[in-house]
Amino acid sequence: MSLIQRHIILPFLAPLLFFAVAATPVEVLGCRTRGLLAFAIALVSVLAGLAAAIMAIKGRLRGDSHTHWWIGSALILAIPAVSMLILA
Repeated sequence: MSLIQRHIILPFLAPLLFFAVAATPVEVLGCRTRGLLAFAIALVSVLAGLAAAIMAIKGRLRGDSHTHWWIGSALILAIPAVSMLILA
């Protein structure tokens, strides 16, 4: 698995799934189910983003040259949480 797949495409699935749930009509899932799904996706995304940020900090302390990939992953994974705050 390449770095782009691991740090850009895979984390981008969380915002994609979040916006797919948010764009689903209320008649399909219902208000409460949509909200709980969106909240769960945002929560998992934030936890994964924190893990990516911790990996970036550890890599930076070790002098790893690939820490910018972890920072990018953390920023991408923060999109659902920020969107949840804006949309709610």
